[in-house]
Amino acid sequence: MTEREYNQCVTEYADNVYRFILKNLQHEEDARDVVQTAFEKMWVNRAEVDNARCKSYLFTVAYHQMIDHIRKSKRITLRDEFREESRITDRPAHNTRKILEEALGRLNETQRSLVLLKDYEGYSYEEIGKITGLNESQVKVYLHRARVQLKNYLVSPENVL
Repeated sequence: MTEREYNQCVTEYADNVYRFILKNLQHEEDARDVVQTAFEKMWVNRAEVDNARCKSYLFTVAYHQMIDHIRKSKRITLRDEFREESRITDRPAHNTRKILEEALGRLNETQRSLVLLKDYEGYSYEEIGKITGLNESQVKVYLHRARVQLKNYLVSPENVL
């Protein structure tokens, strides 16, 4: 990958990668850090990166960085407690975006990532498998289970608009 191809990849996919990571982490600064690290790793390894596969490579690196970040942050419980206490609750009780975010938040990291990669980013099962390190059958099964869990949460009486 040349410097020009790298810059083109950054221009084309930076927003998509950031949006994917932000939806998973739900914290802007952490998402920026993860995405920046992913682009840095792609820059360092640009000689080995095939330009035709730069999007897949970028999402794979960002996904693994995100998983590492989640594992590190699970060790710090004070931060999560602070985040819950500091949320602003002046929005209407039945906000569609809020309900969807809550539903996604109930999924484990793998399920949430699969839903976001498939339904938000439009990746194929094969591409998702390469990004996450799962085989295509596992992707389909985990994605199905995640969608069932989302459906059950979204159609429960307390969440119906």
